[in-house]
Amino acid sequence: MKEVLQINDADNVAVALKDYKSGDTIVIGSKEIKITEDIARGHKIALTSISEGENVLKYGYPIGHAKAPITPGEWVHTHNTKTNLTGVEEYTFEQKLTPNPFAAENLTFKGYRRLDGSVGIRNELWIVPTVGCVNGVAEQIINIFKAEVGDIAPFDNVLVLKHNYGCSQLGDDHDNTRTILTNAVKHPNAGGVLVLGLGCENNNLHIFKDMLGSYDEDRVRFLVSQEVGNEIEEGVKLLKEIYNNVQGDHREEVSLSELKIGLKCGGSDGLSGITANPLLGRLSDYMAAQGGTTVLTEVPEMFGAEKILMERAADEVIFHKIVDLINDFKQYFMDYKQPVYENPSPGNKAGGITTLEDKSLGCTQKSGNSTVMDVLKYGELITNKGLNLLNAPGNDLVASSALAAAGCQLVIFTTGRGTPFGTFVPTMKVSTNTPLYEGKRHWIDFNAGVLVEDGSPDEVLRDFINYIISVASGEWVFNEKNNFREISIFKTGVTL
Repeated sequence: MKEVLQINDADNVAVALKDYKSGDTIVIGSKEIKITEDIARGHKIALTSISEGENVLKYGYPIGHAKAPITPGEWVHTHNTKTNLTGVEEYTFEQKLTPNPFAAENLTFKGYRRLDGSVGIRNELWIVPTVGCVNGVAEQIINIFKAEVGDIAPFDNVLVLKHNYGCSQLGDDHDNTRTILTNAVKHPNAGGVLVLGLGCENNNLHIFKDMLGSYDEDRVRFLVSQEVGNEIEEGVKLLKEIYNNVQGDHREEVSLSELKIGLKCGGSDGLSGITANPLLGRLSDYMAAQGGTTVLTEVPEMFGAEKILMERAADEVIFHKIVDLINDFKQYFMDYKQPVYENPSPGNKAGGITTLEDKSLGCTQKSGNSTVMDVLKYGELITNKGLNLLNAPGNDLVASSALAAAGCQLVIFTTGRGTPFGTFVPTMKVSTNTPLYEGKRHWIDFNAGVLVEDGSPDEVLRDFINYIISVASGEWVFNEKNNFREISIFKTGVTL
């Protein structure tokens, strides 16, 4: 089992893979280094002398600079390292594409083919409220429906996409709510949807219905609570209509190219960029070779690593879209008089992440080496296969909801510290370390920690692919088993 790791030969720090005490020694190549202070697992150890102002290198890139001289064997962290990040930058298109190491394998999963040609990995019945005021009504409708119907098959589950929005909103804030909710109504994981309104909200249901465009009329129903006598009885009746219309639904073999996977991380630690995120990167490259789709988001956690993504733009048009993605989000911070580098979180720092560059270089490992085929605005739907970038913040639930609303049937979420949440599509948790996996078996679905315990990268990837196919074919992940299902929408505009 490895005890310390120098990720790139150019690095002047290594990552501790176990807890070290002052006086312990490590061996890197032919060099023996004495540890000068206690250093926890996931944290960085200086391999050379680093002068004040000199860059600290990890992943082969600067993650900041030394605030004071650092000696070999010293702990390298927030007390002696500072970010290099500033504000909006200018960039030059210098394309550097890498051949995909994977070949097409013609694998399949068992999914639900929808009328519009899309494919769902779940067949669920959803109530989508246009406004948070009717969340309770929706719950009552579902409870009575399930009690009266009994066996809900062929639906896998019945749930409310609860949220607190839909009224007293203006501008982008209001538009974001409508866009995310209309995308949810047409999501392929939904086998049926009741859109439930109150009647006096800004997010007027009749306008909302017009915004939907075409939809499967056998599977989508609408109800305005203030326009009927008993909204509970009417809602149960409408759910039963949908239920009766879907009795022929069944899974069928579908090409893996139909799968759209959202890539997200949270509660990251010093192993995130070594185990779980690179595993997702290899998966992303593998999916691209199969003609499938992956989507990387949380734009603030690209700051400091954005040039790597820009070099992989499919063409100059995509390059400029990435530039706008990065600089627009930096400007968003500055407009609200906030620093662009106010990240990582206290939990990230406790896990060994020092600066935003440190976090971003680990975060972007999830994208592998694939060509960036498109850049999506917040609320836009996926149209191009391969690797996409999506405009959304680092907040776990907001970003995961955005990935689902873009059309991802599955979100894969890497974590070094653990989190139980899930959005409205299956939200698979991948641990960066084995202690987390063993300690939170009711949260974590897959353990990438074996990659620093002599697990073969190829074997771990194959096990991961097989598990993803099982989940896409119907196996529930823990957020589904625990019934942890939420939706959150990015708030940027004016609230009345």
